[in-house]
Amino acid sequence: MANTQGPQGNHDPAGSTQMFRAFVDEAPQGGRQQASSGPRIGLIVGVIAAVAIVAAVAWLALK
Repeated sequence: MANTQGPQGNHDPAGSTQMFRAFVDEAPQGGRQQASSGPRIGLIVGVIAAVAIVAAVAWLALK
């Protein structure tokens, strides 16, 4: 069994805390701005498409 005890002496049976800390320490700092803008643009496009579809259906229903 692996030694999952951290430097503070806290026992983490799954070792997830150490894996998370290693992941956070290795994450690049420059890519955060681009990654956060991608989903936001997709959400805006999706909302605009939904409004256009609802407007088209309403126009056809009232025609």
